[in-house]
Amino acid sequence: MTSWVPAYIGVGSNLGDSLARVRAAFDSLAQLPGSRLVARSRLYRTRPFGPVQQGDFINAVAGMLTRLSAPELLAGIRGIEVAAGRVRSERWGPRTLDLDLLVFGDQRIDTAELTVPHPGIAERGFVLAPLADIAPTLQVPGVGRVEELLRRLPEDGIAEVLAA
Repeated sequence: MTSWVPAYIGVGSNLGDSLARVRAAFDSLAQLPGSRLVARSRLYRTRPFGPVQQGDFINAVAGMLTRLSAPELLAGIRGIEVAAGRVRSERWGPRTLDLDLLVFGDQRIDTAELTVPHPGIAERGFVLAPLADIAPTLQVPGVGRVEELLRRLPEDGIAEVLAA
């Protein structure tokens, strides 16, 4: 790609030192080639999503500008997950690091490897709360405006993590 595309990446962890892992993920995202980290949300403690019993997550969102294609960016963020010890074994299970490509410009992508906007984004406060920190007026393609989507959801125990 030759022009810069805004992209938003969900960042989460609930294994080990999750605060440190999320902060390190921001640093790793800033090092992706052909990309710039331009915004970091606050960090939030959130309940796990899905049927698996597990500890709370630390969640955040990174705002990027990238010249990579969506598949190239996905490959880059999957490499960061692997470097952080991510093993994909149990759906919705505990994770050392989980990076999700939430929004990629105004594109709608639906392939075997990638769906953008991220499926379920409108129902996930743990994604929308940090996304609203950095892009409250973002129009998620085919879904709606971030701040309006967040307003429709219950609070659901999402709590900002205060800096120590």
